[in-house]
Amino acid sequence: METKVLIDNLTDNGCSREGVSRAKALYEAGDMNGLIMHLRKYRCDLVEEMHDSQRKVDRMDYLIRQVQKEAGKQV
Repeated sequence: METKVLIDNLTDNGCSREGVSRAKALYEAGDMNGLIMHLRKYRCDLVEEMHDSQRKVDRMDYLIRQVQKEAGKQV
């Protein structure tokens, strides 16, 4: 893999400049185990963001259902 491909993918995924720099340094140093650990940590962060977003959607669905129930009582 070319360094540019690594950097482009991380940038496209919203990785911070520091995160991209660290990944680049690990890759260029040939520390593939360190790079894999770094990438897995970033992946975990993305999954946690996804779960946070899902919780927000769930709360919004709850509010919508509650308002629908209220609207049904008024009819």
